[in-house]
Amino acid sequence: MKNKILIHNTIGEEFEVDTAKLTWRPSVYGVLIEDDRILLSKQFDGYDFPGGGSNTDETLQETCKREVLEETGIEVEVLEPLGCYTSFFNPSHSVKHKNEYWNCPMIYFFVKKIGGEISKNGFDEEEKGYAELAEWVKLDKIKEIKLINSVDRVDNEKIILKAKELYDKVGM
Repeated sequence: MKNKILIHNTIGEEFEVDTAKLTWRPSVYGVLIEDDRILLSKQFDGYDFPGGGSNTDETLQETCKREVLEETGIEVEVLEPLGCYTSFFNPSHSVKHKNEYWNCPMIYFFVKKIGGEISKNGFDEEEKGYAELAEWVKLDKIKEIKLINSVDRVDNEKIILKAKELYDKVGM
């Protein structure tokens, strides 16, 4: 077992942390595509897939539905997994969690809209400080925006491409 692990924080700084300080925190994200657009959560100085940490009493699918609704106002049905990645993360932006260090399995699901309208009604107090109204972003503009998700740009683009292929296949 490693004694130290390279970790990054909210603003992208990297540093080593003793592995004994790591907490397991699965995170789940919903990828929603409609009409050559993707729904993204506007956060900090960029965009992220709507999603977040799973509670111990939730399934991954329940987390996905809850997080997408909280961050976007959109109700979704979870259809299919798109991928799983790992991020070692320090939520330095969070008053509540800034001194924590997480090993985050990041699970991405292809989702379908079943109701709701874009809103900020589900934001908690911390999200109100860094998140804005979710936006539909044209798929052909993805390379022009800043994706702040912990997964690197190549993997983000793979996730989006796979979701687009599923969207086209299902004919939603």
